[in-house]
Amino acid sequence: MSDTPAGDRQGAPRFGRVLTAMATPFHADGEVNYSIAEKLASCLADNGTDTVVVCGTTGESPSLTWDEEYALFKVVQQAVSGRAKVLAGTGSNSTKEAIAATRKAEKLGLDGSLQVVPYYNKPPQAGLYGHFKAIAEAVPDLPIMLYNVPGRTGCNLLPETAVRLADIPNVVAIKEASGNLDQVSQISRLSPKEFEIYSGDDSLTLPMLSVGAVGVVSVASHLVGNRLQQMICSFEAGKVTQATAIHLELLPLFKTLFAVTSPVPLKVALALQGWDIGNCRLPLCKGTSELEQQVKATLSEMLLLSGE
Repeated sequence: MSDTPAGDRQGAPRFGRVLTAMATPFHADGEVNYSIAEKLASCLADNGTDTVVVCGTTGESPSLTWDEEYALFKVVQQAVSGRAKVLAGTGSNSTKEAIAATRKAEKLGLDGSLQVVPYYNKPPQAGLYGHFKAIAEAVPDLPIMLYNVPGRTGCNLLPETAVRLADIPNVVAIKEASGNLDQVSQISRLSPKEFEIYSGDDSLTLPMLSVGAVGVVSVASHLVGNRLQQMICSFEAGKVTQATAIHLELLPLFKTLFAVTSPVPLKVALALQGWDIGNCRLPLCKGTSELEQQVKATLSEMLLLSGE
């Protein structure tokens, strides 16, 4: 095997190797807990996170108001200044709304925007291209990361469309959560070498590195950010056996964190670690006692609980 892994398409990735899709903390009354958000973001920056992704899927963006999102962008930006980058989730299934939200976020001086594939309205590929192109052209100086997650949106951004979008100067990356390695391979094969691919699934990070990905937008990094860094760096250094061992070590956690709809298990895990994270907002809900037992068993097995 070559000493240069397939995933090393270029030098250090623009957003780093481990991006954390940060959970949004809530008070008992359901209001956003900005104080805990600040502490959580700071903790992530100290423990392996290169970029904090704010108001993505894990951050429960569908149930946040735009005002709450802008406030979170500011809080996290201040909390991690000089230690990690901030990527703002400002996507929408309305192109006009996504443009307005992204322009407003751009004024904060954030490091980029995460743009999810429009959900529910299921546009054809030409519509997807037009949607993302319009957003990118509205903020030409802001780096854009596409976000393909057909299991949630009901619409798949095909490789050919992603590659066309990669020719737009500020469309610089994609978070690929289709679960389809052939699709990832096609994007890797056809896109410019500077276009960066990130895994959108913790459990597929290592396989995706082998076909050209540079890192992961992670849920598990709330708990094992440094370990994920070690896995990716080991792969980059050609130590594939070591990277595989770390992947297999972390696999039970990857699976437990998606035992039910994310971020419900993550919030259970953070609460077990002592975080005043609150429950998910409706229509998501509190984890069951059975889920709590499952999460607790996994964290205990992996020595991720206090005192273990």
